[in-house]
Amino acid sequence: MAKVVRIAAHGGPEVLKLEDVAVPAPGAHEVTIEQKAIGLNYIDTYFRTGLYPAPSMPFTPGNEGAGIVRAVGSAVTGLKPGDRVAYVGTLGAYAESRNIPASALVKIPAKVSFETAAAMMLKGLTAEYLLFRTFKVKKGHTVLIHAAAGGTGTLLVQWAKSLGATVIGTVGSPEKAKLAKKYGAHHVINYNSEDFAARVKEITKGGLCDVVYDGVGKATFPASLDCLKPFGTFVSFGNASGSVEAFDIGLLAKKGSLFATRPTLFTHIGNPQTYAAMARRLFGAVAKGTLTVPIDQRFPLAKVADAHRALEGRKTTGSTVLIP
Repeated sequence: MAKVVRIAAHGGPEVLKLEDVAVPAPGAHEVTIEQKAIGLNYIDTYFRTGLYPAPSMPFTPGNEGAGIVRAVGSAVTGLKPGDRVAYVGTLGAYAESRNIPASALVKIPAKVSFETAAAMMLKGLTAEYLLFRTFKVKKGHTVLIHAAAGGTGTLLVQWAKSLGATVIGTVGSPEKAKLAKKYGAHHVINYNSEDFAARVKEITKGGLCDVVYDGVGKATFPASLDCLKPFGTFVSFGNASGSVEAFDIGLLAKKGSLFATRPTLFTHIGNPQTYAAMARRLFGAVAKGTLTVPIDQRFPLAKVADAHRALEGRKTTGSTVLIP
Protein backbone atom coordinates (compact mmCIF):
# COMPACT_ATOMS: atom_id res chain seq x y z
CA MET A 1 0.00 0.00 0.00
CA ALA A 2 1.09 3.55 -0.67
CA LYS A 3 -0.18 6.95 0.43
CA VAL A 4 -1.67 8.62 -2.65
CA VAL A 5 -3.47 11.95 -3.13
CA ARG A 6 -6.79 11.57 -4.95
CA ILE A 7 -9.27 14.07 -6.38
CA ALA A 8 -12.88 12.86 -6.71
CA ALA A 9 -14.46 16.23 -7.60
CA HIS A 10 -13.06 19.51 -8.93
CA GLY A 11 -12.72 22.38 -6.48
CA GLY A 12 -10.41 24.15 -4.07
CA PRO A 13 -7.44 22.69 -2.17
CA GLU A 14 -9.87 20.87 0.17
CA VAL A 15 -10.64 18.29 -2.59
CA LEU A 16 -7.09 16.88 -2.28
CA LYS A 17 -7.54 13.71 -0.19
CA LEU A 18 -4.79 11.38 1.05
CA GLU A 19 -5.73 7.71 0.64
CA ASP A 20 -4.08 4.29 0.94
CA VAL A 21 -3.89 2.66 -2.49
CA ALA A 22 -2.40 -0.67 -3.55
CA VAL A 23 0.36 -0.36 -6.16
CA PRO A 24 0.22 -3.36 -8.54
CA ALA A 25 3.20 -4.97 -10.20
CA PRO A 26 4.41 -2.88 -13.14
CA GLY A 27 3.12 -3.63 -16.63
CA ALA A 28 5.46 -4.90 -19.32
CA HIS A 29 6.61 -1.41 -20.31
CA GLU A 30 6.32 0.14 -16.85
CA VAL A 31 8.55 0.77 -13.86
CA THR A 32 7.61 0.99 -10.18
CA ILE A 33 9.35 3.85 -8.43
CA GLU A 34 9.56 4.76 -4.78
CA GLN A 35 9.28 8.53 -4.84
CA LYS A 36 11.66 10.69 -2.83
CA ALA A 37 10.42 14.10 -3.96
CA ILE A 38 7.51 15.47 -6.01
CA GLY A 39 7.42 18.78 -7.83
CA LEU A 40 4.57 21.24 -7.23
CA ASN A 41 3.49 23.24 -10.28
CA TYR A 42 0.75 25.65 -11.24
CA ILE A 43 -0.51 23.12 -13.78
CA ASP A 44 -1.49 20.93 -10.80
CA THR A 45 -4.05 23.56 -9.79
CA TYR A 46 -5.46 23.63 -13.32
CA PHE A 47 -6.20 19.90 -13.14
CA ARG A 48 -7.60 20.27 -9.62
CA THR A 49 -10.05 23.00 -10.63
CA GLY A 50 -11.00 21.40 -13.94
CA LEU A 51 -9.43 24.10 -16.14
CA TYR A 52 -7.49 21.20 -17.66
CA PRO A 53 -9.59 18.02 -17.92
CA ALA A 54 -8.30 14.88 -16.21
CA PRO A 55 -8.61 11.67 -18.26
CA SER A 56 -10.86 10.13 -15.61
CA MET A 57 -12.24 10.72 -12.12
CA PRO A 58 -11.07 10.19 -9.46
CA PHE A 59 -7.46 10.89 -10.36
CA THR A 60 -4.08 11.59 -8.79
CA PRO A 61 -2.54 14.95 -9.79
CA GLY A 62 1.10 15.85 -10.25
CA ASN A 63 3.33 15.79 -13.32
CA GLU A 64 6.89 15.47 -12.05
CA GLY A 65 8.85 13.56 -9.47
CA ALA A 66 12.05 11.72 -8.66
CA GLY A 67 12.88 8.52 -6.85
CA ILE A 68 14.35 5.03 -6.95
CA VAL A 69 13.38 2.23 -9.29
CA ARG A 70 12.01 -0.70 -7.26
CA ALA A 71 10.71 -3.00 -10.02
CA VAL A 72 10.73 -3.11 -13.81
CA GLY A 73 8.32 -4.64 -16.31
CA SER A 74 9.26 -7.60 -18.49
CA ALA A 75 9.82 -5.48 -21.62
CA VAL A 76 11.82 -2.69 -19.98
CA THR A 77 15.46 -2.26 -20.98
CA GLY A 78 18.00 0.29 -19.80
CA LEU A 79 16.62 0.54 -16.26
CA LYS A 80 17.07 -1.67 -13.22
CA PRO A 81 16.09 -1.68 -9.53
CA GLY A 82 18.15 0.85 -7.61
CA ASP A 83 18.46 3.38 -10.44
CA ARG A 84 17.86 7.03 -9.53
CA VAL A 85 15.32 8.49 -11.94
CA ALA A 86 13.17 11.55 -12.58
CA TYR A 87 10.27 12.30 -14.91
CA VAL A 88 7.81 14.81 -16.22
CA GLY A 89 4.61 14.02 -18.04
CA THR A 90 1.93 11.59 -17.02
CA LEU A 91 -0.41 12.45 -14.13
CA GLY A 92 -0.06 10.59 -10.85
CA ALA A 93 2.96 12.13 -9.14
CA TYR A 94 1.30 12.88 -5.79
CA ALA A 95 2.11 9.45 -4.35
CA GLU A 96 4.64 7.62 -2.18
CA SER A 97 5.03 4.98 -4.88
CA ARG A 98 3.70 4.64 -8.41
CA ASN A 99 3.95 2.83 -11.73
CA ILE A 100 4.99 4.89 -14.72
CA PRO A 101 5.95 4.14 -18.35
CA ALA A 102 9.68 3.54 -18.59
CA SER A 103 9.78 5.93 -21.57
CA ALA A 104 8.90 8.82 -19.22
CA LEU A 105 12.01 8.34 -17.07
CA VAL A 106 15.47 9.84 -17.28
CA LYS A 107 18.39 8.86 -15.06
CA ILE A 108 19.51 11.45 -12.54
CA PRO A 109 23.23 12.36 -12.66
CA ALA A 110 25.09 11.57 -9.44
CA LYS A 111 25.61 15.24 -8.58
CA VAL A 112 21.89 16.06 -8.71
CA SER A 113 19.70 15.42 -5.65
CA PHE A 114 16.21 13.92 -5.76
CA GLU A 115 14.69 17.22 -4.62
CA THR A 116 16.51 19.22 -7.29
CA ALA A 117 15.54 16.73 -9.98
CA ALA A 118 11.89 16.72 -8.91
CA ALA A 119 11.80 20.50 -8.73
CA MET A 120 13.35 21.13 -12.12
CA MET A 121 11.92 18.62 -14.58
CA LEU A 122 8.72 20.43 -15.57
CA LYS A 123 9.97 23.96 -14.94
CA GLY A 124 13.47 23.34 -16.29
CA LEU A 125 12.32 21.58 -19.44
CA THR A 126 9.76 24.36 -19.91
CA ALA A 127 12.59 26.90 -19.74
CA GLU A 128 14.56 24.79 -22.22
CA TYR A 129 11.89 24.72 -24.90
CA LEU A 130 10.98 28.38 -24.38
CA LEU A 131 14.56 29.61 -24.76
CA PHE A 132 15.91 27.16 -27.33
CA ARG A 133 12.88 26.02 -29.35
CA THR A 134 10.02 28.54 -29.19
CA PHE A 135 12.10 31.70 -29.55
CA LYS A 136 15.84 31.09 -29.79
CA VAL A 137 17.38 33.62 -27.42
CA LYS A 138 20.77 34.90 -28.46
CA LYS A 139 23.30 37.47 -27.32
CA GLY A 140 21.93 40.98 -27.75
CA HIS A 141 18.26 40.09 -27.38
CA THR A 142 16.10 41.86 -24.80
CA VAL A 143 13.63 39.55 -23.08
CA LEU A 144 10.75 40.21 -20.68
CA ILE A 145 10.01 37.44 -18.19
CA HIS A 146 6.81 37.70 -16.16
CA ALA A 147 6.76 36.17 -12.64
CA ALA A 148 10.54 36.29 -12.63
CA ALA A 149 10.83 35.11 -9.01
CA GLY A 150 8.72 31.98 -9.54
CA GLY A 151 9.90 28.45 -10.20
CA THR A 152 10.05 28.71 -14.00
CA GLY A 153 10.86 32.41 -13.89
CA THR A 154 14.06 32.04 -11.87
CA LEU A 155 15.32 29.41 -14.33
CA LEU A 156 14.39 31.54 -17.36
CA VAL A 157 16.18 34.54 -15.86
CA GLN A 158 19.40 32.63 -15.19
CA TRP A 159 19.47 30.83 -18.53
CA ALA A 160 18.54 33.85 -20.64
CA LYS A 161 21.26 35.90 -18.96
CA SER A 162 23.82 33.15 -19.62
CA LEU A 163 22.87 33.31 -23.32
CA GLY A 164 23.81 36.99 -23.41
CA ALA A 165 20.33 38.52 -23.31
CA THR A 166 19.30 41.64 -21.41
CA VAL A 167 16.73 40.33 -18.93
CA ILE A 168 13.78 42.36 -17.64
CA GLY A 169 11.65 40.62 -15.03
CA THR A 170 8.29 41.43 -13.50
CA VAL A 171 7.33 40.48 -9.95
CA GLY A 172 4.56 41.21 -7.47
CA SER A 173 6.43 42.40 -4.37
CA PRO A 174 9.66 44.05 -3.20
CA GLU A 175 10.81 40.72 -1.72
CA LYS A 176 10.36 38.97 -5.04
CA ALA A 177 12.15 41.82 -6.77
CA LYS A 178 15.23 41.07 -4.66
CA LEU A 179 15.06 37.41 -5.66
CA ALA A 180 14.76 38.17 -9.35
CA LYS A 181 17.82 40.44 -9.06
CA LYS A 182 19.66 37.74 -7.16
CA TYR A 183 19.13 35.29 -10.01
CA GLY A 184 20.40 37.71 -12.62
CA ALA A 185 17.63 39.96 -13.89
CA HIS A 186 19.18 43.21 -15.15
CA HIS A 187 15.98 45.16 -14.49
CA VAL A 188 13.01 44.28 -12.27
CA ILE A 189 9.51 45.80 -12.37
CA ASN A 190 6.90 45.42 -9.62
CA TYR A 191 3.71 45.18 -11.65
CA ASN A 192 1.59 45.85 -8.55
CA SER A 193 3.04 49.34 -8.15
CA GLU A 194 4.27 50.18 -11.66
CA ASP A 195 2.90 50.15 -15.20
CA PHE A 196 5.14 47.42 -16.55
CA ALA A 197 4.64 48.30 -20.23
CA ALA A 198 5.57 51.93 -19.59
CA ARG A 199 8.60 50.86 -17.55
CA VAL A 200 9.77 48.49 -20.29
CA LYS A 201 9.61 51.35 -22.79
CA GLU A 202 11.59 53.51 -20.36
CA ILE A 203 14.21 50.84 -19.58
CA THR A 204 14.78 50.03 -23.26
CA LYS A 205 14.71 53.72 -24.29
CA GLY A 206 11.89 52.89 -26.67
CA GLY A 207 13.63 49.88 -28.19
CA LEU A 208 11.28 47.40 -26.50
CA CYS A 209 11.74 43.60 -26.33
CA ASP A 210 12.37 40.81 -28.79
CA VAL A 211 10.28 38.33 -26.82
CA VAL A 212 7.91 38.25 -23.85
CA TYR A 213 7.62 35.00 -21.85
CA ASP A 214 4.27 35.09 -20.07
CA GLY A 215 3.17 32.45 -17.60
CA VAL A 216 0.74 34.82 -15.85
CA GLY A 217 -1.97 35.14 -18.48
CA LYS A 218 -5.06 37.29 -18.09
CA ALA A 219 -3.54 39.95 -15.81
CA THR A 220 -0.62 40.72 -18.13
CA PHE A 221 -2.47 40.60 -21.46
CA PRO A 222 -2.70 42.58 -23.72
CA ALA A 223 -0.20 44.95 -22.07
CA SER A 224 2.55 42.41 -22.82
CA LEU A 225 2.10 43.17 -26.52
CA ASP A 226 3.02 46.80 -25.85
CA CYS A 227 6.42 45.61 -24.64
CA LEU A 228 7.38 44.12 -28.02
CA LYS A 229 9.26 45.71 -30.88
CA PRO A 230 7.93 45.16 -34.43
CA PHE A 231 8.03 41.46 -35.38
CA GLY A 232 8.52 40.56 -31.70
CA THR A 233 7.20 37.31 -30.23
CA PHE A 234 4.63 36.93 -27.47
CA VAL A 235 4.91 33.51 -25.81
CA SER A 236 2.05 32.49 -23.53
CA PHE A 237 2.90 29.38 -21.53
CA GLY A 238 0.73 29.58 -18.40
CA ASN A 239 -2.40 31.02 -16.82
CA ALA A 240 -1.51 31.84 -13.20
CA SER A 241 -4.00 34.74 -13.18
CA GLY A 242 -6.54 33.10 -15.50
CA SER A 243 -6.56 32.28 -19.20
CA VAL A 244 -5.95 34.86 -21.90
CA GLU A 245 -9.38 35.45 -23.39
CA ALA A 246 -10.15 35.29 -27.09
CA PHE A 247 -8.95 38.40 -28.91
CA ASP A 248 -9.06 39.90 -32.39
CA ILE A 249 -5.97 38.57 -34.19
CA GLY A 250 -5.80 41.93 -35.95
CA LEU A 251 -4.39 43.28 -32.68
CA LEU A 252 -1.08 41.65 -33.58
CA ALA A 253 -0.98 43.70 -36.78
CA LYS A 254 -1.79 46.93 -34.98
CA LYS A 255 0.94 46.33 -32.39
CA GLY A 256 3.69 45.83 -34.98
CA SER A 257 3.24 42.62 -37.00
CA LEU A 258 3.78 40.55 -33.88
CA PHE A 259 3.99 36.78 -33.52
CA ALA A 260 2.01 35.05 -30.75
CA THR A 261 2.20 31.41 -29.72
CA ARG A 262 0.90 29.10 -26.99
CA PRO A 263 3.26 26.09 -26.85
CA THR A 264 3.18 23.29 -24.28
CA LEU A 265 5.90 21.14 -22.79
CA PHE A 266 3.95 17.96 -23.48
CA THR A 267 3.95 18.53 -27.23
CA HIS A 268 7.73 18.79 -27.14
CA ILE A 269 8.40 15.76 -24.96
CA GLY A 270 5.94 13.66 -26.96
CA ASN A 271 8.95 12.89 -29.17
CA PRO A 272 11.32 10.61 -27.16
CA GLN A 273 14.44 11.89 -28.91
CA THR A 274 13.46 15.51 -28.23
CA TYR A 275 12.70 14.67 -24.59
CA ALA A 276 16.12 13.06 -24.14
CA ALA A 277 17.92 15.98 -25.80
CA MET A 278 16.06 18.52 -23.67
CA ALA A 279 16.88 16.59 -20.47
CA ARG A 280 20.56 16.39 -21.43
CA ARG A 281 20.74 20.13 -21.98
CA LEU A 282 18.94 20.81 -18.69
CA PHE A 283 21.04 18.47 -16.56
CA GLY A 284 24.17 19.81 -18.27
CA ALA A 285 23.26 23.39 -17.37
CA VAL A 286 22.71 22.40 -13.74
CA ALA A 287 25.95 20.39 -13.60
CA LYS A 288 27.93 23.34 -15.01
CA GLY A 289 26.40 25.75 -12.53
CA THR A 290 24.66 27.76 -15.25
CA LEU A 291 21.40 27.02 -13.46
CA THR A 292 20.72 26.96 -9.74
CA VAL A 293 17.36 25.43 -8.85
CA PRO A 294 16.05 27.26 -5.78
CA ILE A 295 13.84 25.10 -3.56
CA ASP A 296 12.28 27.62 -1.24
CA GLN A 297 9.39 25.54 0.18
CA ARG A 298 9.02 21.93 1.28
CA PHE A 299 5.71 20.38 2.35
CA PRO A 300 4.96 16.84 3.55
CA LEU A 301 2.69 15.06 1.05
CA ALA A 302 0.01 14.99 3.77
CA LYS A 303 0.02 18.83 3.74
CA VAL A 304 -0.56 19.08 -0.01
CA ALA A 305 -3.65 21.30 0.44
CA ASP A 306 -1.53 23.86 2.30
CA ALA A 307 1.01 23.74 -0.53
CA HIS A 308 -1.71 24.53 -3.08
CA ARG A 309 -2.99 27.41 -0.94
CA ALA A 310 0.49 28.90 -0.71
CA LEU A 311 1.04 28.55 -4.47
CA GLU A 312 -2.28 30.09 -5.45
CA GLY A 313 -1.89 32.82 -2.83
CA ARG A 314 1.36 33.93 -4.52
CA LYS A 315 3.18 33.16 -1.26
CA THR A 316 5.84 30.95 -2.82
CA THR A 317 9.10 31.78 -4.53
CA GLY A 318 11.38 29.54 -6.57
CA SER A 319 10.34 25.89 -6.52
CA THR A 320 8.26 23.88 -4.07
CA VAL A 321 8.54 20.15 -3.46
CA LEU A 322 6.29 17.67 -1.70
CA ILE A 323 8.07 15.04 0.40
CA PRO A 324 6.32 11.63 0.64
